[in-house]
Amino acid sequence: MSVTIKDIARLANVSHTTVSRALNNSSLINKETKIRIKKIAEEVHYTPNYSARSLVLDKSYNIGLFFRTINRGTSSGFFQEAVRGVNEVIKGDYNLIVKGIDDYDGFSRVSRQNFDGVIVMSQSSKDNAFIYHVLNNSIPLVVLNRELKEDNLVNILSDDKKGCYRATEYLIKCGHKKIALIEGKEGFESTKERKDGFIEALLDYKITIDKELIEKGNYDLKSGYEAMMRLLEKNELPTAVFCSNDDMALGAMKAIGEKGLRIPEDISITGFDDNVHSAYLTPALTTVKKQVEVISREGAQYLLKIINRELIKKETIFINTDLVIRDSVKNVENKE
Repeated sequence: MSVTIKDIARLANVSHTTVSRALNNSSLINKETKIRIKKIAEEVHYTPNYSARSLVLDKSYNIGLFFRTINRGTSSGFFQEAVRGVNEVIKGDYNLIVKGIDDYDGFSRVSRQNFDGVIVMSQSSKDNAFIYHVLNNSIPLVVLNRELKEDNLVNILSDDKKGCYRATEYLIKCGHKKIALIEGKEGFESTKERKDGFIEALLDYKITIDKELIEKGNYDLKSGYEAMMRLLEKNELPTAVFCSNDDMALGAMKAIGEKGLRIPEDISITGFDDNVHSAYLTPALTTVKKQVEVISREGAQYLLKIINRELIKKETIFINTDLVIRDSVKNVENKE
């Protein structure tokens, strides 16, 4: 027979309401009582009955993690790290519901009755209608990956622009001057930030910006392959290519190999994200590590604070990126 809140209340010599509040971190219960009740609950292997708790406390015990889309423009590595980061924080306290915003025709099902809190991995301004729906319905909200200038809104995002600047700067310092760019998905904020970092580095080092060497991609393998094929048809080939994510870099590497060229001897390649496969390619990919799991974990921690009324102020947090140097870039500085 399973242990109930009433059983814990009897053992702790308190009311079942006190137990319920303590297990839900209510500010009405002092710290010592919370610790004592939680210790008893752990000792008797108490498992929460979410349905019963929802009725008593008017909570759904659901947290939503929403992407603009799950099927298009969201790489598997990015998706997995985001889910892992949130899940690590909420663990057994909440159910995690993962959805694409484009799965909904309308947002009526996203309500206080169905979600105690929402995390949006925002990828473009197209997400705004959903974000404002959540705000207008007073659902605790944290927005990741994109900054919005709203009062009392927590934003946690990666400094993509700086990361791309450093990667492009590294190529320049390795002697590359004809550097191509394969852009990400059109309309995504990350696409703009990464292109801005690339362009800024070229300008700072007085490298000519050749529009012929900028090709559009879609953050997937196929678009990286096709964009690289277009670059390989140019009269003068780039000596290096910055790909706006690792999936496109992998597609680009396939295209280069099919043309009988070598990496990095003929063309150097860099990516962005540091996906799980990037270190195991041949050659291993030089890339910018985006801390997606860290961003998501921070977002979940802030969301729990908001749900528990510990934090309701505006805050914008940037998580640093790291340049991971491997084997896909050749130093051509002394080539001549």
